[in-house]
Amino acid sequence: MVKIPSMSPRQEKKRLLFHCPALTGGGAERVWALLARELAGRGHEVVMAVDSEAENGPALPAHIPVHVLGGGHLASMRALRRLLNGFAPHVALSAIAASPLKLTFAARGMDVALIHAFHGFEEWRTGRMSHLTWRLLPWIARHARAIVAVSDALRATLIRDWGAPEHKTTRIHNPVALPQPLPQVTQDDLRARPPHVIAIGRLSREKGHGLLLRALSMMDIPDARLTILGEGPQRPHLEEQAKALGVRERVTFAGWQSDIWPWLGKARVLALPSRTESFGNVVVEALACGLPVVSTETPGPREILRGDPALGALVPITSAGAMARALDAALTRPGNPAPRQARARDFSLSRGVDAWERLILSKT
Repeated sequence: MVKIPSMSPRQEKKRLLFHCPALTGGGAERVWALLARELAGRGHEVVMAVDSEAENGPALPAHIPVHVLGGGHLASMRALRRLLNGFAPHVALSAIAASPLKLTFAARGMDVALIHAFHGFEEWRTGRMSHLTWRLLPWIARHARAIVAVSDALRATLIRDWGAPEHKTTRIHNPVALPQPLPQVTQDDLRARPPHVIAIGRLSREKGHGLLLRALSMMDIPDARLTILGEGPQRPHLEEQAKALGVRERVTFAGWQSDIWPWLGKARVLALPSRTESFGNVVVEALACGLPVVSTETPGPREILRGDPALGALVPITSAGAMARALDAALTRPGNPAPRQARARDFSLSRGVDAWERLILSKT
């Protein structure tokens, strides 16, 4: 495992190039933009390279140039190589889908340290180039300073199943930009709120919203309501499913929201019904607002919640009944927000960016 020194980052400024397919509204993309912004704020010279433009994604400050590479895979790799030649970064970082493979090819023969971040167990399923990226992970790692996984479980999977070298593969939990100060909320405050469940995530199959709708239809609390923040290809299907289950009047599809904090401030519990989740930024965000979390038993939320019932509950991935019972319990007894907010601070922005900066400045 890459050894990241425990000392504070040195005041050494670097030229950094970040690469990802597009700055969409997904959690991994938001983390990538957040890291670029924060490291630029610490005095590093940062540029962002994306294969294509996107809507409803995280915005970067004006002093961080965003280069749209365009074209297909081959054309974008050529454009990325030209950008690397012109900018001459000390460190180039990639994340999401086929970006590690494309950056490795684009940087061949150059004196630049490469760091590749992996954010999800299922990224290899997102296309042929993504699949090839994971298959070639041992080769990619040979040319890299480090491979970064966002959870211990994902790190273990990269090593065990995909051949990532253990000594080069490290774990850095996602930094999460929390409100400062954290909201002041008490157990009585949560009890006083309506029985309101919130879910946040892209409306796609792997996020499991269909399970959550089935759970809502099975709950004992008749006036429980569900708000889903997010957009995606499954929205028409989910709306029809809600009608078929007889819960459409109790479900609000609020679409993509750039500011989730007011929505969390009105809820009594967060539900995360994902089929797969390597970390779960929204779990940390909900804990920061003092909310109990009911999540499927996927590795990321399990790592965050640590089996502590004061933080939330984990239910089987395929059991709508278990989720319904856990949501009923959390709405009835929302519990003490204090330990949740304390746990959220473990994933603070400063702590996560410090870890990334130490890795960037390391020599091995």
